[in-house]
Amino acid sequence: MSRSLRRGALAATAIVFSVAALSACGAGNDAQTLQVRPDNAAVTVDDVKVQNALVITQPLPGAKGPAAVSATVFNNGRLPQTLDSISLPGMRAKVTLKAAEGTGPIVVPAHGSVIIGGEGNASAVVENGSEAARDGDAQQVVFKLSRTGDVALNAFVVPAKSYFKDYGPTVVPALPEAAPTASATATPTSPASPSGEASHGAETPASGEPTTAGH
Repeated sequence: MSRSLRRGALAATAIVFSVAALSACGAGNDAQTLQVRPDNAAVTVDDVKVQNALVITQPLPGAKGPAAVSATVFNNGRLPQTLDSISLPGMRAKVTLKAAEGTGPIVVPAHGSVIIGGEGNASAVVENGSEAARDGDAQQVVFKLSRTGDVALNAFVVPAKSYFKDYGPTVVPALPEAAPTASATATPTSPASPSGEASHGAETPASGEPTTAGH
């Protein structure tokens, strides 16, 4: 290898290490400190930003039950907004919203945010989730806010496992119980007599003793 090629290779290596170092710093600030998952869907419309949107299904493959929509909704405006609905276009799915307090609409405060999904947060339950979403798909989800209107994006569909288990549906079907197996132990039967009838335990006279003839 010539000197010029070696110098070029060393320079490229230095650039790679520099980018890797910056990426590591960014990952430390975002993924660990802020717990931001940049691989998940995010979109901004006017003053509203929806980040980390997911549709989370049952943890067991093929299990019937509800799914859940998880996301963080930011409101950078000067006025609060309510989240009027969440829909999954193209799917026959009903999404039921519930505020963290349990009553009233989900309100996104001015210059604030609301977390949907997880213990103690607001919730969005897809009642027929097993029919509406399939793991591995990118499902369109529309967040309808009172002032901004529709905010749409494509969200990944994942099962409630690993990092997502605490944000998935709260209703999880129990594992089916194993059916009892038939016993293979045979029941002993009484020995049959030469005539085919079972013996009832009658004693025969001892050998050499006379028998009484009937009169």
